Amino acid sequence: MAKFLNTSATNYFLEELIKDARDRVILISPFLKLNDRIKELLSDKNRLKIDVRMVYGKSELQPEEINWLNDLTFVRTSFCKNLHAKCYLNEDMCIITSLNLYEFSQVNNNEMGILLTREDDAETFREAYEEAQRIIRISDEVRVSLKKIPKEDEKTESKKNDDKPEKLTSSKLAKKLGKNTDELMLLLCENGYLEDKDGKHFITEKGKSSGGQFMPKGRFGPYFLWPAELEL
Repeated sequence: MAKFLNTSATNYFLEELIKDARDRVILISPFLKLNDRIKELLSDKNRLKIDVRMVYGKSELQPEEINWLNDLTFVRTSFCKNLHAKCYLNEDMCIITSLNLYEFSQVNNNEMGILLTREDDAETFREAYEEAQRIIRISDEVRVSLKKIPKEDEKTESKKNDDKPEKLTSSKLAKKLGKNTDELMLLLCENGYLEDKDGKHFITEKGKSSGGQFMPKGRFGPYFLWPAELEL
């Protein structure tokens, strides 16, 4: 049966939840700002090689706390946009509460929550655990330096982008070469990258093969993109 928790009871069972964890700890809270007691307990879990996952929506860590996280091999952090849930779990217990992890909330605020156990509240515990897993799946894992770890598809896309040469609009390429746009357009035509038909410019096959692109929509209408190192 679920157990009602006031502020002091929530603090007590939260510590017990972390201390008693044998396999995993999941801490879901909008704010990544930990008090000293929680940090001490998490450091102990790390020494015991217990998997700890923290999901947050906003970080208020100080530089020394980031350094502390850097030393915790088995503690992983994830960012979840628009997170407002506060839920803390291990393999046997779950606390759903208004309590944040930071000290001000634990000392100054009037909080409420409920305690579920896997043994006495199997179905509700399972539903809470599955929702926690869903939140983890939709969150972005970040390094303890608080830099986002790209997902595999993002890594692939990033690598593709790294392989592509920088491209500039005609006006920016002209500025880079110390010319005005009309002078550049003339040069592009003379070098076979563009074709002038009745005062309108069209990209040629040579222009396309060199990396040039015609962009039909822009803030000021159609425009061209060119490799920054285009030979003219």
